[in-house]
Amino acid sequence: MNKHGTSLSDDLNTSASGGTLLAPNDPAPFEVYNPGGHAPLIIVSDHAGRQIPSCLGSLGLNGEHFDKHIAYDIGADMITRCLADRLDARAVLATYSRLVIDLNRQPGDPGSIPEVSDNITVPANQNLTRTDAEARISELHTPYHQAINQEIAAVWRRDDKPPAIFSIHSFTPTMDGEDRVWDIGVLWNRDPRMPVPLIEQLRKWDGLHVGNNEPYSGRELAYTIDTHGTSGGIANCAVEIRQDHCATPEEASHWADILSDAIRHILSLDGLHEIQHY
Repeated sequence: MNKHGTSLSDDLNTSASGGTLLAPNDPAPFEVYNPGGHAPLIIVSDHAGRQIPSCLGSLGLNGEHFDKHIAYDIGADMITRCLADRLDARAVLATYSRLVIDLNRQPGDPGSIPEVSDNITVPANQNLTRTDAEARISELHTPYHQAINQEIAAVWRRDDKPPAIFSIHSFTPTMDGEDRVWDIGVLWNRDPRMPVPLIEQLRKWDGLHVGNNEPYSGRELAYTIDTHGTSGGIANCAVEIRQDHCATPEEASHWADILSDAIRHILSLDGLHEIQHY
């Protein structure tokens, strides 16, 4: 359920429930939040959720694992909703854990259904059959990306110009024993229209350490923004926010304030809502 009631996800959940993975009482694979949003922007959150299809139990893991970054992007759900409210934008949020299938990876990528995540073995992901893997793709990955396409198309038809696409992730403050110094990273591939002015706007905040394709690079792993944005010439970028800076509602609201100020400026820039290939 979203802030305005039912949405496209209800219809897709009905069809998915007839598959081999999702049961009738399982949540839909995604949520469209604020489906009537007026902004020329689609916000997406690939790792917002940490649900597991009931037929998979707990994937063989302990409950504590689902409070960690291996299961979802801590804070991303709250930031996405707050930002959608600030900007009156539509948002598409994933429901299921990245441990079931990573929606920000190409289906079939060895890392899309991780057998091991941050040195933690995922028992239910060992030696999957092709049928099992295809069920996760067809019932979780495909509907989520179809929903993004449909929201883009709806705003495009309404405005007679393409919306921008903005993806929200979060990252751990340390990885492999090394501290990560950034508060936020802006990830992008070839299209500079959103990321360059976003970095410029964010660096106006005193004390904010902003990474340009750090701690990850959008040139190496950016399936969602590449698929829905770059490949079609639509302006896009992603952000990664430090999880120890966005884990509470107050912190999420603060990040939404920072990002909304920057994005309002960017959405009005010349050429942002045109098809351009780089």
